[in-house]
Amino acid sequence: MRRRSILCGVGGLVVTGLVLAVRGQAQPSTPVIGFLSNRTPAQGRYLVAAVREGLKQTGFVEGENVTIDYRWSGGDTSRLPSLAEELVRRPVAVIVAGGTPQPAKAATASIPIVFTTGLDPMAYGLVASLSRPGGNVTGVTFYSGALLGKQLEFLRELAPRTASFGILVRQGSPSAAPQVADLREAVRATGVAIDVVPAAAEADFEPAIAGFARKWNAALVVSVDPYFDSRAAQLAGLAARYSLPAVYNLREYVDAGGLMSYGGSILDAYRQAGNYAGRILKGAKPSELPVLLPTKFELVINRKALAALGLGISPSLLARADEVIE
Repeated sequence: MRRRSILCGVGGLVVTGLVLAVRGQAQPSTPVIGFLSNRTPAQGRYLVAAVREGLKQTGFVEGENVTIDYRWSGGDTSRLPSLAEELVRRPVAVIVAGGTPQPAKAATASIPIVFTTGLDPMAYGLVASLSRPGGNVTGVTFYSGALLGKQLEFLRELAPRTASFGILVRQGSPSAAPQVADLREAVRATGVAIDVVPAAAEADFEPAIAGFARKWNAALVVSVDPYFDSRAAQLAGLAARYSLPAVYNLREYVDAGGLMSYGGSILDAYRQAGNYAGRILKGAKPSELPVLLPTKFELVINRKALAALGLGISPSLLARADEVIE
């Protein structure tokens, strides 16, 4: 009798285990995407919306059939490596590195990474080739080699009396020297000299901008850097305080009071990154997904900033502007 009870108990455990196994097959676990950003959640809200839109194009909806685990450094780039490692340990199925690809790449050689960047991904060492990235990294760039030269062209048209041009770079950043070289090459035929204005950290912003603004009829190009982008309001505010015409790569600066921006659409880049993340969840290999290049560039001008600087806008430039903020 006791033996029969034991057998019944064992049989019950086996049946229960089979039921649970079948349920597990019928209801697979929800994939998790890691999202790594140097911004704050408030700064990145509209970019997350673009990622969700891209995911939806591939059939994934956050909270329904995919989970997104967010890691925000709040502008402190020193935190990015540890935040990337947290996502790797979780582990996640894919990492979307918004403007912060290097820490994610250093953290894993196996988990797929989809980056967005305003830099040249080959010069920055992210991929070996744009068409066949190889490895576990691919993504979207809104960088163009002609971008800085075109920014300077618009700046000269908007502030024609400019005599001194500079480029603000983050001292020590691997992206600084290539951008300086790109800008100098773009203006080489015009004979325009470019001063390098370095700022390693937030405390350097005001001395750097105030010092350069003392030059005769100065104007500034702000280089592409995630550290700068997370402090768009501060940089735009300092340029306004010292009456320094400046051009930026993202419209966030213009929304914060900056004079003008010209660059690829960051929203398109994040939307495409979300689409790539969804395709990878469905089995695509990052090594076979080409790095996507910008297809549209946006010129945004702040009319209030123009007035404060005593500048006008020509009809031809006004016609080329994608948006003029009143």
